[in-house]
Amino acid sequence: MDADPQTPDAERARRRGRIKLLVLAAFFTLPVAAGYLAYSWWTPERGSNYGDLLSPVPLADPSVAALKGKWIMLQLDAGACDAYCERKHYLMRQVRKAQGKDQVRVERLWLVTDAVTPHKELLEAIAGTRIESAGLHRLAELQAAKGALADHIYLVDPLGNLMMRFPRDPDPKGMIKDLQRLLKTSRIG
Repeated sequence: MDADPQTPDAERARRRGRIKLLVLAAFFTLPVAAGYLAYSWWTPERGSNYGDLLSPVPLADPSVAALKGKWIMLQLDAGACDAYCERKHYLMRQVRKAQGKDQVRVERLWLVTDAVTPHKELLEAIAGTRIESAGLHRLAELQAAKGALADHIYLVDPLGNLMMRFPRDPDPKGMIKDLQRLLKTSRIG
């Protein structure tokens, strides 16, 4: 005998069931496919940090070794400090103060790149900053930082590794945010 022809209601129910199955399969498959595509072809342009991360360079400098266990904001400039140099000192002081109770974990270090003695007014204004002479051997190990050394403020981790460089004319808010994030997550220093 012949099979009974499908009623329109049964055909409609079967079509709805197939659509529900396809929607359910898409619901679980699309996120996996989107994740795979994002992982394979899309890479973010920049991380969330403001400063440029450097490949860690261990600094075997006595002035850095004396501050081991502290985060160090490092500046390299001539003793005859110009307006840009003074601005960097101001920024380093303000960024350190903005850390609140964690400011004791951060030190400021100025490596003077020549034999000129800084003037008295500047020394009074930057009280609390350690000032050391930067010999040629010290500058050679910092060359891994790339670029003009006097253009940037550098960050040294508590283990004595040069690890970050802030851009020329840095935004203090970006510096503060980077340092706060490091101090929050760091168990050393």
